[in-house]
Amino acid sequence: MPERRSAREMLTLVADQDTFGEFTSSRSELKPDGPLGWQGYDASRARAAERTGEEESVVCGTARVDGTPAVLIAFEFGFLGGSLGERTGDRLEAAYTHARAHRLPVVPLIATGGSRMQEGMLALSQLQRVARQSALTREAGLPQIAVLRDPTTGGGWATLGAGADVVLALPGAQVGFAGSRVRPADADPSAYTAESQLAVGSVDAVVDPGELKGVLGSWLRLLMTPATDVSPPRALGRAGLPATGWDAVQRARAAERPRAQAYLDAFFAHRRDIGGDRCGGTDPGGMLCGFGERDGRTVAYAAQTGAATRPAGYRTAARLIRLADRLDIPVLTLVDTPGAANDAEAERQGAGAAIAEVFGAVASARVPVTTLVIGEGGSGGALALAAPGNTWATPDSYFSVIAPELAAAILKRPGEAVEATAGQLRIRPQDLVALGVIRGIVDHPQP
Repeated sequence: MPERRSAREMLTLVADQDTFGEFTSSRSELKPDGPLGWQGYDASRARAAERTGEEESVVCGTARVDGTPAVLIAFEFGFLGGSLGERTGDRLEAAYTHARAHRLPVVPLIATGGSRMQEGMLALSQLQRVARQSALTREAGLPQIAVLRDPTTGGGWATLGAGADVVLALPGAQVGFAGSRVRPADADPSAYTAESQLAVGSVDAVVDPGELKGVLGSWLRLLMTPATDVSPPRALGRAGLPATGWDAVQRARAAERPRAQAYLDAFFAHRRDIGGDRCGGTDPGGMLCGFGERDGRTVAYAAQTGAATRPAGYRTAARLIRLADRLDIPVLTLVDTPGAANDAEAERQGAGAAIAEVFGAVASARVPVTTLVIGEGGSGGALALAAPGNTWATPDSYFSVIAPELAAAILKRPGEAVEATAGQLRIRPQDLVALGVIRGIVDHPQP
């Protein structure tokens, strides 16, 4: 079992020294033994207060995290299992209201077993209050970064945790909607862990406690310091334009051509990836998404890696673009795919709907979106990430309505006609400029 820290220990772990200022909240008096008259509830609360030194299951206040101010919400699991009651809802609402009033990000440090049974439906309804406050904070353009501790279950996971913009988790933490005492007896316990939630795209990263402050501070700086615009990166591959369409295809498919990882490393001083589509899927081999620092300001990125993009990759990119748009952060997309994955499993996972999400996210973005085609631009699976009117290309790339081999097959041409077909498709970077499909061809860095 992972080490369980108290609320105060967590605050000491992540907050800069002597910067935490706790909110003073008005105490709403409860009826004897609570709103349901649950026998022994007052005694249970008294024992919890004596054991933990807290008056409620959350401690809220402001602090600096590695230099960046934020509102911190630390759950005290020792106080009735970190459960949510009416007073908990009062404190959470006050914390979110303060965050909006002072333009601060919100960081819930969660450890909860769910809603408080002794307060019945009045306790469960606090989740609606939390959801409302979280939604208002999203509308205000303020980020929410959750840290999942052991355990994070029930409504706390389904609102403060899973509803956050970025979700970090401590190693080995129990994470899931169903707590250990209410899930099926034959349920696989490994499915209810931080690592399992990372694998299915519900968590962005599992972070060791000793690294948490630095990682959290990095995320806060990135999400609170947006750039105003983004220019396309310089080319990293071969110089000189391709002579023929088939030459463009071969250069884009060359094993030695720089891929997304190289472009992101060269473009950003440092960056943080998000992981997963929040729908049970990840596509780390086909799509890299996250936020990076460029000239001291933040740019979001969604970058294809050269492989066929899976539905989870498109959904992750759509999630990234929508989040960046809400936080007023410009977006860089890197196009490099032979096309969308078209196997049976991809269709079962909703490939068409996932691609539609990206088309819609790019089309509706209010922030600047800049695209660079760095390799293969294979049909609609590539076009979905391309910014209309602001797409650029490298000299060793191509963009095509369909792969030349498939075009020749559809036209019932023999195999030896593929090269000529590539030329007819007008897919070279210079062809794309002439056709008005892209704005221009990027240069290489000056020596």
